[in-house]
Parts: sequence; structure tokens; C-alpha cells
Amino acid sequence: MLKVRIIPTLLYRDFELAKGIRFDSWRRIGGVVQAVRVYNMRMVDELIFLDITATLQKRDPNFQIVDDLADECFMPLTVGGGVRTIQDVQRLLQVGADKVAMNTAGIEFPELIKLVANKFGSQCAVVSIDVKKSPNGKYSVYTHSGTQSTDLDPIFVAKRAEEYGAGEILLCSIDRDGTMEGYDIELIQQVAQAISIPIIASGGAGNYEHMAQAVIEGGASAVAAGSIFQFTQQTPREAKLFLKEKGIPVRL
Repeated sequence: MLKVRIIPTLLYRDFELAKGIRFDSWRRIGGVVQAVRVYNMRMVDELIFLDITATLQKRDPNFQIVDDLADECFMPLTVGGGVRTIQDVQRLLQVGADKVAMNTAGIEFPELIKLVANKFGSQCAVVSIDVKKSPNGKYSVYTHSGTQSTDLDPIFVAKRAEEYGAGEILLCSIDRDGTMEGYDIELIQQVAQAISIPIIASGGAGNYEHMAQAVIEGGASAVAAGSIFQFTQQTPREAKLFLKEKGIPVRL
């Protein structure tokens, strides 16, 4: 088994970091460069940086802020938000991103995944899938920062992304996002059993046990988290030590 990664998520909204609940009720939580410096000191495995308003505002990715972040970031950096073209991906890689997350464009124009994988390699092609569960129990994929339903099944979207060359899936439960009530294990299980590429579980982490459940029960290869690190005293290193005690391989 590959070593499981602990990945803090930074959400960039209107020039500052923000954190919400179920993709709503946003609150500002400070500057992005300072956050990166803190995670540098904590020696986390990777960082995910998502500009959550770029697509809604029909903006290009913020190449300047990514350039600034990359200068401060000493761990692999995944960047998403506003990515629409192969040129966007190329420029993000040029200014310092290690991987590029495609959400709306990767779902509406899946050929983009193939173009990115063929030109830059699957290892930098991340497909971000945001999912809501309806009252009847059906999962549906949402785009445009969780505001538009596609009526697509997340298993179908994940399998197509894998077929088109994606290196991994960032799978986020909108229902669990920011709640700290635990990951949607059923969702993670369903997608993990359908594909062979790694899944980064996102949405709902409130304690270290939740992370262990996402890996052991859900089959995730990595766990992304925001609120647990921003609003509690829990740390990425303590998370790794907990997972290690559970027999989960981590990088210490």
C-alpha cells in the first residue's frame, strides 16, 4: 500500500482564504501566503489551493497569486479554479503548480483531461468532483462551485476521467463540506471500487478517526481537510501519528 497523504485545502475567495459549510456561509480566515508558511513549518505532504470564485466570475486562474505561493511552498502544490484550456494548465505549471485540478471544465469538456495527460503526464492531471446526495439517495455531480447540477453520476464521471488519463480524483462531498461530521464513506467506497487511480477524500473531516475511516473503510489514498486544521488544535503531524497507530502507512 502506498503511503497515505494528509493534504490541507486552501480555498481562495475574493482575495482571501475562506471556509464555508456545504459550499455556503463563507467566513474569512486570513491571508494565503501566511497559511502556506505555516504548513511549510508543519511539513505537510501536499497542499491544495482552489480559487473557488474564478469559474463563477468567468475569470482566468490567478496566475500571480499561484506564482507568489509557489515561491513560499516547499511541498507539492495542486491548483484549481478557472481552468478552462490547455494553455491555462501550461501557465499554472510554469508559475509553480505541480498538479492542476480540473472541475467544471473537466466535466463539461472531458477532452481537456486527455489533452493535459498527453502533454504533461497523468501525474499532474487531477479531476475534482463535487457531489451532492438527493433525498432519494442518488448522488449527483455539481459544477460551478457546487451551484449547478449536472445529473451525472460520480462513478460515471470518475471512470471517464480515469479513461481520459487523469492521475487522481479529488472527491468532495458538498453535504459534508465544513461540517466536521465525517467524510461520506459510502460515496468514497462507491467511487474507489469503480476506479484504480487514487482518490483524495474531501469534505467533512472533524477528527483523526474520520481520516482513518476514509482510508480503511472508504478506500481513499489521501485525505484532504480544511476546517479541522483551521478551527481546531488538531495538526497534520498528529493526524499522521494517529493513522500510523492504526497501521496505515504515512510519511513522517
